[in-house]
Amino acid sequence: MNRVVHFEIYTDEPEAVQPFYQDVFGWKFKKFEGGPVEYWLVTTGDEKDAGINGGLLRPREGQRPGTINTIAVPSLDETTKKIEQRGGKICVPKMAIPKMGWLAYAEDPAGNVFGLMEPDTSAR
Repeated sequence: MNRVVHFEIYTDEPEAVQPFYQDVFGWKFKKFEGGPVEYWLVTTGDEKDAGINGGLLRPREGQRPGTINTIAVPSLDETTKKIEQRGGKICVPKMAIPKMGWLAYAEDPAGNVFGLMEPDTSAR
């Protein structure tokens, strides 16, 4: 089974909303360097506790502010084929997230967007 492993919060002003999440939930933010977009990693709790961490960034062209869940998959290529065969579509094609893996964004037949991540520390 593939699990949700990451979330992203899209906002037009990432630095302006960070204090909200810090004050309300105690989340921590650290700017991620070397990626394809300006990105802050979000730590939501201690690694020994159940839960997932995420990211905070500006929406890409064609996206609105909101939240995206990312699902870990063993093969991004195989999963994107399945998505398209079952009526979904790929919104943002496969891209490397350096030293983390391969990422793409898809849309289900009802228009819900989600991320897909194939872990691969050799991704460049």
